[in-house]
Amino acid sequence: MSRQSTAANGRRGARFRAAIAGVIVAGLAVGGCGASGGTSDVSHAEKGRTAPGTTGGGGATKPGYVAPGTASPGADAAAPEEGEQRTRPPAPDYLSTFALDVDTASYGYARRSLAEGRLPEPTTVRPEEFVNSFRPDYPRPADNGFGVSLDGARTGTEGWSLVRVGLATRDADRSGERPPAALTFVVDISGSMAEPGRLDLVKESLRLLADELRDDDSFALVTFSDEAETRLPMTRVGESRGRIREVVESLATTSSTNVEAGVRTGYDVAVDGRRKGATNRVVLLSDALANTGETDADAILARIDEERRAHGITLFGVGVGSEYGDDFMERLADKGDGHTTYVSTPEQARKVFVDQLPAHVELRARDAKAQVAFDARTVEKFRLVGYENREVADEDFRNDRVDGGEVGAGHTVTALYAVKTRTGARGRVATATVRWLDPATRAPHERSGTVEVEALGKGLWDGGHESLQLTAITAYFADALRGGDLPGDPGLTALAERAEVIAGRSGSAVVRELAEAVRQAERLLGPTAGPSEGASGEGELRSGDPYS
Repeated sequence: MSRQSTAANGRRGARFRAAIAGVIVAGLAVGGCGASGGTSDVSHAEKGRTAPGTTGGGGATKPGYVAPGTASPGADAAAPEEGEQRTRPPAPDYLSTFALDVDTASYGYARRSLAEGRLPEPTTVRPEEFVNSFRPDYPRPADNGFGVSLDGARTGTEGWSLVRVGLATRDADRSGERPPAALTFVVDISGSMAEPGRLDLVKESLRLLADELRDDDSFALVTFSDEAETRLPMTRVGESRGRIREVVESLATTSSTNVEAGVRTGYDVAVDGRRKGATNRVVLLSDALANTGETDADAILARIDEERRAHGITLFGVGVGSEYGDDFMERLADKGDGHTTYVSTPEQARKVFVDQLPAHVELRARDAKAQVAFDARTVEKFRLVGYENREVADEDFRNDRVDGGEVGAGHTVTALYAVKTRTGARGRVATATVRWLDPATRAPHERSGTVEVEALGKGLWDGGHESLQLTAITAYFADALRGGDLPGDPGLTALAERAEVIAGRSGSAVVRELAEAVRQAERLLGPTAGPSEGASGEGELRSGDPYS
């Protein structure tokens, strides 16, 4: 398991969490800051291998700063396989393991809450979703799988740096060949969806998507209120676009919200209409405010898990509404090897359903996990920022029966660590390894990258770190909304100023929206700790808009 709690707290159990093919990430391409060290690629025969690690009981629910422990007996038990380069394994407290995540709903819902003059509930703020709402321009591989890069910089707090692990998959070819998609849309038409920005936005989204899907794709539609109804069985898009539009236009709100009935019927339709060789997915569009039938997510999760395992049908949750059941939707998507996003405007709906979903149908990796091994000779403490719900036991990193994340074409995944290095330390700080299963053959593969102490020499806010600065701004912003204490936090005023500098240089609308959200949080929270040093570090502006 990840060691984001103190040694006294021990291990936490692995939790439901995964990412999905077809992940929808807010588009932001920011130039990288230069990875340190090379990468290596290792393919393994599928043998159910285990990795070094130890087992233990539960612990704290929020990560803290981990000081190293000593290796437990058995930590060196797993021998390297043929073709694998492995050095002396780190002490267990120096391993951090998690399922990959590209959810963005937490950031989208927080922005809406702040725009309406209210702070989001701290429990709905997931820093990894803030960070992954922006797409740095990490190196991408030529094949399926991941490019791996690591970089970092000093925070200004003595001994502390931010270390960023960046993963990226090969872009989609919108005009090229891809497997067909079989999509079952489960639409909430309960009374609460009558509020402007809910069902009207869902209908607009589906109208847009109907024009973007290929003729060989399939479309099904289920609605639910107090009961569920199949409005359109699985239908090839081809000559049925007009029929799809008619069904979408006919949607109207009615009574209560029985999410259980909708999900159950949606999976029935998806199973009946599933296509071999296609990307089979259920898309739930709802405010997730269940009030009829089974309202406990746990009672619905078993069905989702059963269909995911049996048929590879994953769940994508699209949240809407000023009141939104964030935790409920997230848990459903987690169990369905899926992800969530949140839309509140027609512009956001267009980005999700026109710019991104059709291009991201194709899978690049199944059950993807990352493990970061810190070097005890150079690292005194570390903390993974976020990912509490995505922890995986260290010893399960190479256990392919344990769920990871499903990742699609053109996606990036970012994990950010606060790392305190030892005084005078030199050499390797960390090695990050990503493991995934090939979408077609399910053969396991791994790829790794490293970062050295010498790569952390520059200050975070010095010039030339624009991409890393943006990652840091979003992480510090999320941490402030949770009342956290991430080392080097300059305060909301400075974060807003720095975001405004980046937005001004690039003309990026999405970074400008980030800056405004930080300003809104500053007004609601009042003065915050941390010196406001002003936005510094001009860097070199590349040609074109690096954020589109």
